[in-house]
Amino acid sequence: MIPKAWTIISSHLDKSYRVFNLRTDRARSPRTNETHEFFVLESSPWVNVIPVTPADEVVLVQQYRHGIRNVTLEIPGGLIDPSDSPEEAARRELWEETGYREESLVPLGTVHPNPAIQNNLCYTFLARNVFPAGEQNQDDREDISVILRPLSEIPRLISAGEITHSLVIVAFYRYFVEYLRANIIFK
Repeated sequence: MIPKAWTIISSHLDKSYRVFNLRTDRARSPRTNETHEFFVLESSPWVNVIPVTPADEVVLVQQYRHGIRNVTLEIPGGLIDPSDSPEEAARRELWEETGYREESLVPLGTVHPNPAIQNNLCYTFLARNVFPAGEQNQDDREDISVILRPLSEIPRLISAGEITHSLVIVAFYRYFVEYLRANIIFK
């Protein structure tokens, strides 16, 4: 039997922060008829970009992430501004974080980052034939360095635990398993 949606009894904003809101929902279980409180992080959608050069190198970013208090190896990404489409945000984040521009942008799909406590989507794009186009345009909360790695090395970087950000790993899954399979096997 497929679970049914819970009935929302009440919903209210608890607090608003710069990048998310905290919301409390009270909902009734269709199975037990009991009510429970749920806490939801409301956030704008996010975007991730896999930038690949004509030489099949991936433009990666190293940056400090305060949640884990450590530097991570990632792909460019960030919040989608309310006035932007996901594609516009992908182009903006690529340029701001790396100083690169793309020849073309291919959508690879969306995921729910954590549907248990978040309400947003993360869009992933492949930026093909990227090239340096100027300086990075980081904001005050960013300290990013750019490195290039061969695309063929990405699975090893994930397996070795050098890339640990789950949304980055999902992005590469979309690229290696779905995009390449669709464009190689079904051409």
